[in-house]
Parts: sequence; structure tokens; C-alpha cells
Amino acid sequence: MDTLENDSTQNMKTLSECINDAVKKGYTENFEISGKKMITEDKKSSFTPENTVISDFFRFEGNSDPQDNAVLYLIDTNDGKKGILIDAYGTYADADISSFIVEVEEIQKKTPVVRNQGLVF
Repeated sequence: MDTLENDSTQNMKTLSECINDAVKKGYTENFEISGKKMITEDKKSSFTPENTVISDFFRFEGNSDPQDNAVLYLIDTNDGKKGILIDAYGTYADADISSFIVEVEEIQKKTPVVRNQGLVF
């Protein structure tokens, strides 16, 4: 979010702006959920929740349509891949994505933080 000059309000970024920022930070993979695993778009790599860390996330709400609600996850994997996973949230959330994310969050809560070149695993 950017603060406008001489203004206390913040300029909220759009989903596409946040994706562009994530790509600039090296989050270039487009992850998908298949069954109980997260896979790369080319389907060459797959990851369990134990091999995945949510580095950050952003929620977006549509101005007038609840179907515009989305959440963007920035994800690091144990083999060094960095990418994004996008889901709706609320009523329109994908059950497979939600289940995977909950498992990752539960593991992160129980796992001590170990820094590996700036990544948390």
C-alpha cells in the first residue's frame, strides 16, 4: 500500500499490481492444487504442505460483487521455488486450496523458524 502525499489514506494495490510486485521479487511460479499436493503449472514438480511456506498473503475485495473476493499467497518451497497461488475466499473459495493452505498454516505454527538464505522453513 502506498500513502498518498499529504493524505492519511492509503492507495490499495490491485491483484494484478501485487502479482507484478511478486514477480519482481522472484515469485515466478504459478502454483495449482491437485489432490493433496501443490504443483507447478508445468506439472513437473509437486509439494506437500510440509515442503511449503506461505511467505505473505494479500486479500482483495471487489467494490460491488462478492465474487471479486480473492486472496493471493506468496509461497516458497523447500527446493527454492517461489511462486503464487490465488484463490477466492469466503463462499467461493476452492475447498482443495483452502484445505492445503490450512495444513501449511498449521505446520508453520508448530515449526520453529529456521532461516535459510532469507527464506523461512
